Amino acid sequence: MKYREVLALALGTLLPVVALGQTERLLKPDEINEKALVELLAPEEAGAPVKRRTRSINVTREESAQASAKPAAASLLITFETNSAGLTPAGKQSLDVVGRALSSEKLSSYRFAIEGHSDPRGGEAYNMRLSQSRAESVVGYLAENHQIQRGRLTPVGKGPTQLLNPARPEAPENRRVTIKRLDN
Repeated sequence: MKYREVLALALGTLLPVVALGQTERLLKPDEINEKALVELLAPEEAGAPVKRRTRSINVTREESAQASAKPAAASLLITFETNSAGLTPAGKQSLDVVGRALSSEKLSSYRFAIEGHSDPRGGEAYNMRLSQSRAESVVGYLAENHQIQRGRLTPVGKGPTQLLNPARPEAPENRRVTIKRLDN
């Protein structure tokens, strides 16, 4: 067993969890808000000062946005009907917030990948189809209800390939939607 697997097993269901060599925080429905999404998905402003602290010395310097870029992604717990791509009322409510964020001035000119993730129950081929259908459902909802151009949104089914909680494969955080800003 690898160190990360042992660590994930020891941590159990704590969020954020270790996955794919990095820490990824999952936003639950009550944590999804426009400000948080814009902060996670907007690029850092070019030429903005970046503060670094090393051994009690504060260092401020200019860096390019690319060199200091944070990951432009947000993982959301969007709920669907069981074994379906149909959104629940709570899932629609969360996507209403996402729609407003993607329409914001800071994000309206960017394209995004909408990744559907699943747990491994039901088999890999089934879960790949289900996660793709769920990603397409999210894109459809955002396009129809928030007038987000479909060309800005690319649905991607990931299936069970990137579990957030490998210690509990059936855990809800493994069934999520991740929104990633794409370079234009």
